[in-house]
Amino acid sequence: MKTDRLIDMLATDGSVADQPTPSRRFGIAVLGGIAAAVVLMALGLGIRPDIGIVVHTAMFWIRVGFAVAMLATALVAATRLARPGVTAAPGLAAIAMPVALIWALAAFVLVQAPEGSRLALLLGHTWRVCPPLIAALSVPAFVAMFWAMRGMAPVRLRLAGAVAGLAAGAAAVIAYCLHCPEMAPPFWALWYLSGMLIPAVVGSLLGPRFLRW
Repeated sequence: MKTDRLIDMLATDGSVADQPTPSRRFGIAVLGGIAAAVVLMALGLGIRPDIGIVVHTAMFWIRVGFAVAMLATALVAATRLARPGVTAAPGLAAIAMPVALIWALAAFVLVQAPEGSRLALLLGHTWRVCPPLIAALSVPAFVAMFWAMRGMAPVRLRLAGAVAGLAAGAAAVIAYCLHCPEMAPPFWALWYLSGMLIPAVVGSLLGPRFLRW
């Protein structure tokens, strides 16, 4: 992206927003990132042996749905941040929606649970390894998202990097759901989100350097 091209875009009153290029680039990045994360998960961690059973449970799909919703809303924000002159506020606000819903579900589960079991619902059996594993699985999607974002014209580089990292983390969670044995919403609300935030923080740090055009 060159300065003269940016000037042309702005001179046409933001017509770049109607171009399908951001959607194509981010679509390629997400599909490639998820596919790579699934391969890494299968080779390094393994698919949970009872996957054929848990896919018939509502909690499995609520867990996957949370990750998909985070990915979708992060992509909305990313596509807006990738184009100059387009406000990112609606996309950023949308990210809060799946977070609020999963926190509400987690709070409901905790309130209904016996007091002595609440800490176990939060920590599960894998809280120590869950966030770093998600962060590790997000690396291919992270690289792909930065490639997609850099091919556009982001101007808020730190925020763009953070949203790209968040999308990469959500893509990794989709793959991680095929391995993770934790089925309690309080666990997802805390540790899955923590795993997504690791690449988001890294993205915010790397954005000003690697997204500059």
